[in-house]
Amino acid sequence: QVQLVESGGGLVQTGGSLRLSCAASGRTFSTFAMGWFRQAPGKEREFVAAIGSGFSTYYADSVKGRFTISRDNAKNTVYLRMNSLKPDDTAVYYCAAKPGISGYLSNTQYNYWGQGTQVTVSS
Repeated sequence: QVQLVESGGGLVQTGGSLRLSCAASGRTFSTFAMGWFRQAPGKEREFVAAIGSGFSTYYADSVKGRFTISRDNAKNTVYLRMNSLKPDDTAVYYCAAKPGISGYLSNTQYNYWGQGTQVTVSS
C-alpha cells in the first residue's frame, strides 16, 4: 500500500511559479513510476508529467518547457516545478503512482492517488 500526500498548491499570478510536492509512504517508492495529473472544473482529469524509476521524464505538450518533474528517492518525494504559469493551468493537481512507466499517460493505469492540491493562476 502506498499513501500519497500533495502540498504546495496556492494562488499565483500569471507568469509566476509554484513547486508541488508529493510525499509517499512505503519502502518501494523508488520502484514506482510517479505521475502528476490535473483536473479543472467541468473537465476530465488530464496527464501533466511522469517520471520513471530510472528518472526518465515525460510531459504533456501543454506544459513542456514550463514544468519540470523530479524525484528524490531518499525523501520518498516527487516534485513538480511549475514556471510561467497561465490561467489555463488552474486546476486541482493530483499525484499518482504505478508499478512501471508503461501506460503513464492514462490515469486508469495508476494504482495510488493523493487527495489533490489546488493551483489557481490569476490573470
